[in-house]
Amino acid sequence: MLARSTARIARTIATPSAVARRGLATVNPPKLFSYEEIKTGVKEKDAISSVEAAFGMLAKGKVDVPIPMHIGIEESPEAGPGDCHIKGGYIYGTKTWTVKLANVSFYKNLDKGLPPGSGIFVVIDATNGFPLAIFQENRYLTDLRTGAAGAVSVKHFAAKDHTKVCFLGTGMIAGAMARASSEVHGWTEANCFGLDEAQTQRFCDEMEAELKFPFKVCKSAEEAVGSSDVIFTQTPAAQTVLELGWLKPHATIIASGSDQSTKNEIPVEVMKASKMVCDLVRQCSKVGELRSALEAGVMKETDVYAEIGEVVNGTKPGREGDELIVVDLTGTGAQDAAIGQVAWNVLGASK
Repeated sequence: MLARSTARIARTIATPSAVARRGLATVNPPKLFSYEEIKTGVKEKDAISSVEAAFGMLAKGKVDVPIPMHIGIEESPEAGPGDCHIKGGYIYGTKTWTVKLANVSFYKNLDKGLPPGSGIFVVIDATNGFPLAIFQENRYLTDLRTGAAGAVSVKHFAAKDHTKVCFLGTGMIAGAMARASSEVHGWTEANCFGLDEAQTQRFCDEMEAELKFPFKVCKSAEEAVGSSDVIFTQTPAAQTVLELGWLKPHATIIASGSDQSTKNEIPVEVMKASKMVCDLVRQCSKVGELRSALEAGVMKETDVYAEIGEVVNGTKPGREGDELIVVDLTGTGAQDAAIGQVAWNVLGASK
């Protein structure tokens, strides 16, 4: 009797596991989307509203977003140098969540005819936990959501008559910022400076042809900054790239270069003098521009005026006059979750 009961219990316990194993065999593998498919299908206009909404949800505490993971690939005879950044998040009420892996600064790739970075987004079904898609985006979606954050910042912190824009650093992120911000604001001229003058000239030529307003190569960062109302900084600099005395009193600085503790574009005296806005204070305090101001003792976290989402939600006003504003963009998992959902919505039905 005891043996029969024990066997019956064992079968009962084992049955769910067996069912689960059979179920796994019927789960479809994730769809794979190539870089060209993603670039052709997902555009700036698709990203901006979703990233803006994600900031709003983030400020309401409705996004589960961990602090980013960073893996440093130290140079050796076998590997590197390079960096891997892992971010992700889930926005309450959405049908998917996203994990993003971005590989950057593999500069030796250039000698091999390869780009210095790559990346994938894994978009997962939030109803059952199974992967829906792998997007081989090679940083296209990352740049798109970063540009969208810049556009949201311009929308809420630049006055309509602030039409002269500066780009310090003229790589891929600068292009993303130029394209996305042009969707929400009417620029009349761009003043650009980069350490590689030939690259800066190519950037200006390409952007002017695409966006249909003048892009100028400046001889110095001071010239570019002093000629502009809105300044985008997107460099990997470990030392600051501008000075307080160069800025117009009403300048808006949108800084996206610092995403780890070794980087710093904005002087602490500029942040102290500004209305300081962060994408996520607890993240900016660790890896953003805010970190250097905290370490120098010139600011406390409570000195930060707002997170972007608070302004998006109307909890706090954005620009209120001729004031200096700094927006610290470190890139959040909320943005990755938002752009992952957009990519799935746009492309998911195509395969």
